[in-house]
Amino acid sequence: MANEIIINAAREETRVAVLENGVVTELYIDRRKDQGIVGNVYKGRVVKVLPGMQAAFVDIGQERAAFLYVDDITFSAEDYSRFLEEEEEEKAEAKMNEAMEPVEPVRGPETPSSESAPSVGLGEGAEGAPAELEAPERGAPETEHREPARPRPRKSGNKSIEDLLQEGQEIMVQVTKEPMGTKGPRVTMYVSLPGRYLVFMPNVNHVGVSRRIGRDEERGRLKDLIYRLRKPGTGYIVRTVTEGMTEEEVRADMAFLDLVWKNLLKKKETLSAPAILHNDLDLVFRTIRDLFTPKVDRLIVDAKSEYDRIKEFVNTFMPALSSRVELYDREEPLFENLEIELEISKALGRKVWLKSGGYIVIDHTEALKVIDVNTGRFVGKRHLEDTILKTNLEAVKEIAYQLRLRNIGGIIVIDFIDMERERNRDKVYNALQEALSKDRAKSRILRISELGLVEMSRERTREDLLRIMCEPCSYCEGRGYTKSPVTVCHELFREIRKIGISPKHKKIIIGVHPDVANRLYDEERKSIEELELEFHKKVIIKADSNLHIEQYDITPL
Repeated sequence: MANEIIINAAREETRVAVLENGVVTELYIDRRKDQGIVGNVYKGRVVKVLPGMQAAFVDIGQERAAFLYVDDITFSAEDYSRFLEEEEEEKAEAKMNEAMEPVEPVRGPETPSSESAPSVGLGEGAEGAPAELEAPERGAPETEHREPARPRPRKSGNKSIEDLLQEGQEIMVQVTKEPMGTKGPRVTMYVSLPGRYLVFMPNVNHVGVSRRIGRDEERGRLKDLIYRLRKPGTGYIVRTVTEGMTEEEVRADMAFLDLVWKNLLKKKETLSAPAILHNDLDLVFRTIRDLFTPKVDRLIVDAKSEYDRIKEFVNTFMPALSSRVELYDREEPLFENLEIELEISKALGRKVWLKSGGYIVIDHTEALKVIDVNTGRFVGKRHLEDTILKTNLEAVKEIAYQLRLRNIGGIIVIDFIDMERERNRDKVYNALQEALSKDRAKSRILRISELGLVEMSRERTREDLLRIMCEPCSYCEGRGYTKSPVTVCHELFREIRKIGISPKHKKIIIGVHPDVANRLYDEERKSIEELELEFHKKVIIKADSNLHIEQYDITPL
């Protein structure tokens, strides 16, 4: 089946679903009131320098202050010269893979990918410790696409944050991570501007080519072309879609990005901090720019206005793909027609069933995500170890799919069913690596432990689907459970005993939730009568549906 991009554009929100062989693999949501800010460039003001964390908070005009780590500060060409070169990066990455550390490595100039989900990520690990700080008030909700990874400066020798920044200083920064939960956005002073074919690095004297362009002769052609066309002292990353492009197409992309940079610098000179200097494209155009490649057979959109915008953009920048853009004009909603709404509903569930009858359970905690694999209804045919192996292998495919669909990131622990044989653990581990190799988000995996656990990290630059579409239960306050009626009854009995010893009162009126009241009237009636006899007081029970099941009112009279 075809690979497709499905766009549902409404007044209040835009949703983009990526389908591979008819299966929804990625989902992006951009709400008008809560649009993402990744990729935006701001003129900000340093509000607090934290020497102990080697970081600073920067006011960029959002609800929460942005977080700036010392490694993301650059001031001159000398600072930019400390980027990892291609050969050094490859060695460092190989060493990291050998060590199998569950963190993201520093990414160098050769790591971009047009097939990355759009956002301007630095290719960092799952939540560096400093970025976990709760930011002062100022920030923005929800994030969307991720840009190709960019070179990241190494730590500037012995320079400390207090030597580089002062409170009140105005600086230019770019957002690399959306605010998540109580944390403000993550920013860098290293600005890069993504285009259709290139990522422009205004102050970096370096040219890199996407590793997904496999042919050496094409890589060499593109690198020579960029070196010949670029302005001295500037840098570019050649994206995957540039493969086969002509000099005229590359030159046009360079001219566009150069114009964007010049306009950005003009705003910087005239505006006072905090101020926005550059807005990244909206979700629809980011999708066209970063995901709509020759590998996509169809792009379907259900709004005429967006269809016209897309057509104009595609006819200008990628006319060869214009015939693949389609307008959906049936009465039945587009996402319902393609059963995408059903997949979204399933993606919000805690339990996911496997075809064999087994299932996985996905739980979110503050520090990490936990995925538990269970055999469920699957009993196998003969050997227990074979049954367990088959369930784990089936779970691997589903886990990789759910990570992409739900955009689960950070530290993840997978509890596979325990396998006795080492070769079976290797099979599951290798299968997990293979399944995650198709994921645009970078991940690192540790081998299965003796307890059947896999520790891994997955790059996170935007909120996961659960956080975007849901909020903690107001009734249980996000715990996922409440005290049982019997527990509340026993708490009440202890309170009655405290009050009962006083001779001043003749009766006690209790207001409780109806479920608790029913239990007091029924199963716990004998306990109430015994308390009345013990303390010579009348206990009156009143049901109040306005009370939380854990709440109660006790009034002695």
